[in-house]
Amino acid sequence: MTLQLPHVADDEDPAALAAWLRLALIDDLGSAACRRLLARFGLPGQVLRASQAALRELLPPRMAELVGARPNAVLGARIQAALAWAAQPGHAIVTLADAGYPPLLLNIPDPPLLLYVRGRTALLQAPAVAVVGSRNATRQGVEHAARFAAELAGAGLTIVSGLALGIDAAAHTGALGEPGSTVAVIGTGIDIDYPAGNRALADRIAQAGCIVSEYALGAPPLAHHFPRRNRLISGLARAVLVIEAAAQSGSLITARLAAEQGRDVFALPGSIHSPLAKGCHRLIREGAKLVETTQDILDELPAGLAAVPAPRPLDCQPGHGIAGQQGGSADARLVMQAMGHDPVDLDTLAARCGLGPACLADALLVLELEGRVEMLPGAHYRRLG
Repeated sequence: MTLQLPHVADDEDPAALAAWLRLALIDDLGSAACRRLLARFGLPGQVLRASQAALRELLPPRMAELVGARPNAVLGARIQAALAWAAQPGHAIVTLADAGYPPLLLNIPDPPLLLYVRGRTALLQAPAVAVVGSRNATRQGVEHAARFAAELAGAGLTIVSGLALGIDAAAHTGALGEPGSTVAVIGTGIDIDYPAGNRALADRIAQAGCIVSEYALGAPPLAHHFPRRNRLISGLARAVLVIEAAAQSGSLITARLAAEQGRDVFALPGSIHSPLAKGCHRLIREGAKLVETTQDILDELPAGLAAVPAPRPLDCQPGHGIAGQQGGSADARLVMQAMGHDPVDLDTLAARCGLGPACLADALLVLELEGRVEMLPGAHYRRLG
């Protein structure tokens, strides 16, 4: 349901914003019921002044009483805390009636009543691409996420992700400092540092990009918050790129929501032996577009949406591969030539390159220290880049 509400500068009208908060913070009311009320009565102030008879046409009696009643002490304190938070520099609460509300979110099935925002609110209206993937990403996956995000943001596209560890964090990091910068959509209250390991990254995003949440201040990281958070990640973007996803990954939820919302879905393929490639391969089988460079994504976006960067092939990144190295032993070069691109065990690698155990171990140690290979579970090795 698309609501037609008059645009109101709620950040300049504390009473109007308090009415939005009062409606949004009523326990168990839910965003769908709120939108029904807004569609019937108009702005929240009009909803809150509606008669009980009118409210009961749309709500159960108990909920109608809660909407019509004056806020109790607990609800009043939550409203005042949110108003105080929004009054701080760099903070904003954007409502459905605000001209700054993300236009793409207005067309998803379940748009949030309001958004808590830290940072550059203008990015919520910028053309964007979402980049998502595994929390337990490989080093190669992290590098791919950072590079794709940097090139897309360098072309002026905002990178949207979920501030999780792994691919999300790499995508945000890659986009920071680029013209398009980045938006982090979180599944907690915006005043909660989660995950704690990304606290410094969150501070950087709040300075150069923006962080957004639909959840009230103090909301903890409950499991059911994150699938709902994912609909906003896809909803804010024109397209979604999935990099490394296991067969049951939450990133597949984001991709499914993106398809339902009419967004393009892209997936980066990987080794047939990697568990983190299975989700991407499944998406490709189901119709997602296989990508190897940022150009593959830019070609699918509307003309003029972004400036075109000069993407590099995945296997030609600076500092990776034999040609990119300034040093390295002959044994290390031999191992790289023998390794291929799929994970390989020590016995197979030794047979390919003809090195003894000691020489092979020394060469692999050199390559690990140089960031050219990584060891996987089961003493398998995989080249990076």
